[in-house]
Amino acid sequence: MSIDQLWSLHELIASDLARKLMEEKAKLDQRLKRINPGAMGHARRPYPRVSPKFRNPARPSETWAGRGKQPRWLTAALRSGKRLDDFRIQSK
Repeated sequence: MSIDQLWSLHELIASDLARKLMEEKAKLDQRLKRINPGAMGHARRPYPRVSPKFRNPARPSETWAGRGKQPRWLTAALRSGKRLDDFRIQSK
């Protein structure tokens, strides 16, 4: 076979495989929807809003509730020697 014939055969096989993969994926998606209809696009459980406990004095709009990863402004300030209580929002 010549190089052109081999290349056309390669393209034919690649397109056929891609088509078969798409068909198989569609079949599997249909099966998944039948097995567990709520699994696709499942929404997270609603959690109550948490009020912020710490505030950036340089930019008061930046706050942190104390959950999750510490914001960059807080980690930088803690590295410079400040304490976490220095940023605590005083409750009224």
